[in-house]
Order: sequence, then structure tokens, then C-alpha cells
Amino acid sequence: MTLHLLLSAGRGPLECAWAVAELTRRLESSATADGPAARGRPEITVARVESVPGDRPGTLRSVLVRIDGPGAAAFAASWSGTLCWRAASPYRKVGRKNWYVISQPVDPEVATTAFTETDVDLVPCRTGGPGGQHRNKASTAVRATHRPTGLTVVVDTERQLSQNRRLAVELLRSKIADGNQSAAQAAVTARWQVHDDLVRGNPTRIERPT
Repeated sequence: MTLHLLLSAGRGPLECAWAVAELTRRLESSATADGPAARGRPEITVARVESVPGDRPGTLRSVLVRIDGPGAAAFAASWSGTLCWRAASPYRKVGRKNWYVISQPVDPEVATTAFTETDVDLVPCRTGGPGGQHRNKASTAVRATHRPTGLTVVVDTERQLSQNRRLAVELLRSKIADGNQSAAQAAVTARWQVHDDLVRGNPTRIERPT
């Protein structure tokens, strides 16, 4: 099983970016073979997929980690929610010692639709309305249907059937490409919304320096 967690400092101060880095290291160390094996959990591995550095060296505004192994679901659940790094700030003198981080499962994979012309059904048809006698008497229009998605377009702008067939295929190709782009943007937007989901207080997990 493979799962992904996104750890984010949200809109917190620089100490929260420090907390993301510290908590990520703690997460990685707790996933080593010795840790899970000693506690009777299935072995898992953790790898950083991507990260956004913070304003100070060694800090992270966010990090995406991939968790692999039969115990991935249980391990990810134990590291999900509001995490708290409890330690004094290394950057300034403040009384606060609780620095909160959001950790949520995300799906970095975006489902896209591959376009192949063999997946397109092309059917000649007639269209009504203005356009002259030729358009009314001859089936020069084309209805194109992309079978995997059910997307359908009708093209009748040209007087020749072959030209309308070509335009219909290109129109379907363009619409599917636009759909893939929209899906990718929606996935990015959903991941950025995680940064705003941080709820300070009542953490699901508290970690301290050893």
C-alpha cells in the first residue's frame, strides 16, 4: 500500500516551518525498520516527494512524503491531523512553546484521459437551420463521440464531410486536453487548501526534542 501525507506550516510563523522540518525528521525516524518492528507493526518506508523550504535554513513550509508498506494506512493515520512540536523557539525569545502543523493525506496523482483517435466514433448527420440547400440535402455534418468519456461534438462548419470529420476529432482532442488541465489545476488547488485547514490547539499528536 502507498499513501501520501502533506505536512504544512499553514500561515504560521517561522517556528511552524521549523516544526515541519523537525516533525518530518521524527516521522521518518519512527518509520525505520527498528521502530515498527520493535512495536510489532509491519515494516514501512518513508520518502520525501517534494518540499517547500522556509525562510530560514533547515526549515520547511511544507513537505509531501510517500509512505509505502503493509502498515502504511495505520502509520499515516497516527501522523494525521494537527501535530504539535513542543519546544522553545530557536529564533527569538517568546513564551510560547507549542508550534502547530497540519498533516493530511493527499492524492498527488491526477487522473487524466488519454486521447486516441480509435476511441472516437464518427457518424455523418444532417443539421437543420440556415446554411443553404447543400447543408439540408447532404449529410456533411459529423457527430463525433469519444467512447471512454461519452463526450460528443457536432461539426457542420465545412461543406465537405472529410473536413468536418477532421475538425470534429481535433475539437474532441482539445476538449479532453482542457479537461485534463482543469483536473490538474483542481488537484493543486485542493492541496493548497490543506495549508488553510490548520486548527491550533487540541493536537492529535505531540512531539518534543529528544
